[in-house]
Amino acid sequence: MASRLAGHFAFLILLFVVITKVQSDQKVFNVINFGVIADGKTDNSKAFVDVWNQACSYSGRGVVLIPKGTYYASSMVFTGPCKGQTLFSINGNLKAPTDKKAWAGTESWISFRNIINLEISGGGSFDGQGPSAWPYNDCNTNPNCVQLPISIGLDFVNDSRIHDIKLINSKNFNMKVFGCLRTTIERIQITAPATSPNTDGIHIGSSTSIKIFDSLIATGDDCISIGPGTENLEVSGVTCGPGHGISIGSLGKYANEADVKNLVIQNCNLTGTDNGVRIKTWAPSPPSIVYNVTFENINMKDVGNPIIIDQQYCPSGNCGTQASSQVQITGVKLKNIFGTSKNKVAVNLNCSPSKPCQKIDLTDIDLIYNGQDGAATSSCSNARGIARGRQEPPSCL
Repeated sequence: MASRLAGHFAFLILLFVVITKVQSDQKVFNVINFGVIADGKTDNSKAFVDVWNQACSYSGRGVVLIPKGTYYASSMVFTGPCKGQTLFSINGNLKAPTDKKAWAGTESWISFRNIINLEISGGGSFDGQGPSAWPYNDCNTNPNCVQLPISIGLDFVNDSRIHDIKLINSKNFNMKVFGCLRTTIERIQITAPATSPNTDGIHIGSSTSIKIFDSLIATGDDCISIGPGTENLEVSGVTCGPGHGISIGSLGKYANEADVKNLVIQNCNLTGTDNGVRIKTWAPSPPSIVYNVTFENINMKDVGNPIIIDQQYCPSGNCGTQASSQVQITGVKLKNIFGTSKNKVAVNLNCSPSKPCQKIDLTDIDLIYNGQDGAATSSCSNARGIARGRQEPPSCL
């Protein structure tokens, strides 16, 4: 007994030493002490970047602290690699430019690039001030349109964590994840009106082992959009709506797109969205593959197109219909998908005639349609697989 107590006491001493060392290695860079002005109108972008560079150069844990208050900043790029861990701690409200000249030609309002072990948190908000830019979003009809900036771009950000922040009214996508590895996004809140164009909540591409947990996303486009080259993605506990649902794609628009594989989307709630869980590919398209995808335990409430595969995706309506999609979809599991559908066709599997969907697995589907034109139905084209357990509507596989 004495030896156990001695060992326990030694462990506590070691833990105390470790915690003390971590705390002593942390240095806080309060932006107010570096000339940042919290008046909501002074452009603080240069000062923010200067503070970031100092925190990034610190060999311990450098904390960029943005205290409570309202701040304004034009586009900023925070680059690494950093010497130690860097924490971007936002307690206040950061506002983006409303003047078109201040954001024209920039891909992202705020970019984090080439960083390992980044943390973004603090409970504060990033306000993209989207209403100032949404009228310029005419890219579906104007080939010379101005590309609106994404609010937060994560480019080649690895082994990092983004949590407990708010994104409001992005001009374009709220958050883009590109070329990232082993990064977790959790407990974030994203909001924009249902009518706001292209305000995807989180867009992921060319990234591996990304996790999105326990977040609230309400936008005018996809809550989560999953692009080419996404692998080993885990999504759980996301509440979505309004918006266009959780989408894989669109895929097949460009040549040499990387495959999409090993995705798990589970334990999510979708309310009032235009679509539920969706895979969309262009036709015609170059070849690629979508495989090993699981949608499980998804609660739908008043959702249009709760389950949809659309391999004739064409938002403009001006696409050719002669050639079919060459994106091969295989190994898609849909399990315990339940709730209510706004449309009579609650399960719509519209696959490519030249690359039929393979190994589609429908298990325990319970989607109710309460319209006056009868019960919910399913529609299948070029889809091959099995249906098990409860099937409401009756499966067309």
